[in-house]
Amino acid sequence: MRKLIALFMLAGILFAPVFANAQEAEDTVAQEETAPVAVEPAASPTIVDDEIVEEELSFHQVVKEKFIEGDPLYMTPVLICLILGLAVALERIITLNLSTTNTKKLLIKVEDALESGGVEAAKDVTKNTKGPVASIFTQGLMRYSEGIEMVEKSIISYGSVEMGRLEKGLIWISLFISLAPMLGFMGTVIGMIGAFDSIEAAGDISPSLVAGGIKIALLTTVAGLIVAIILQLFYNYCVAKIDSLVNDMEDASITLVDILVKHKLTGK
Repeated sequence: MRKLIALFMLAGILFAPVFANAQEAEDTVAQEETAPVAVEPAASPTIVDDEIVEEELSFHQVVKEKFIEGDPLYMTPVLICLILGLAVALERIITLNLSTTNTKKLLIKVEDALESGGVEAAKDVTKNTKGPVASIFTQGLMRYSEGIEMVEKSIISYGSVEMGRLEKGLIWISLFISLAPMLGFMGTVIGMIGAFDSIEAAGDISPSLVAGGIKIALLTTVAGLIVAIILQLFYNYCVAKIDSLVNDMEDASITLVDILVKHKLTGK
């Protein structure tokens, strides 16, 4: 699953500029073929064409130009951080959404199964339900014969295991959030060093000498910060989703213990 998502993200980001450029090339050819021949001053069509080219400059073209201007040697590591970070983030988002369970509905089914068929029927209900909450219920029901205390200990222990599974992969997103700005700042430092080397070699301070190095420095810094901001949004969403799932697990576990105590006292 992770490999497929990573491949889709990689293909989409890398080939989107190519598709955009190809589409624009086709539109330009179509305009040239369908344009009527008219006798006009030579300067007018040139100005109109320049305006059309500027208006048709797409987002992907702008990104591609800035990527090249920022030097692919320093921009490529930042782009790799974005691709890998988004791949991990999307995999986590899909997994967490699939792990969401309607706990109220599940508790009603478990209670009805206990009343009608006992613990074994309740186990069948939880085993046939996906999600960490159902898995915790299954572990607790398996220890029902050993007493309510063992049920509580089993729920707490297995709840920690499920929480660890939910948090799996977040460390990689956090890594790319920290790494992208660092790579951007490294490009900044290297660009500034190149600018001062040019000044030293020329023996004079000229805007044309330092402009290239400073431009690389600024572009790499901006790229690193943009990647970090994007990944931070996905990271915060994943953390919020995990907190919601953990709260559901804790509330549902307490309710399950109460249901089992009631079932044991009634002797049904």
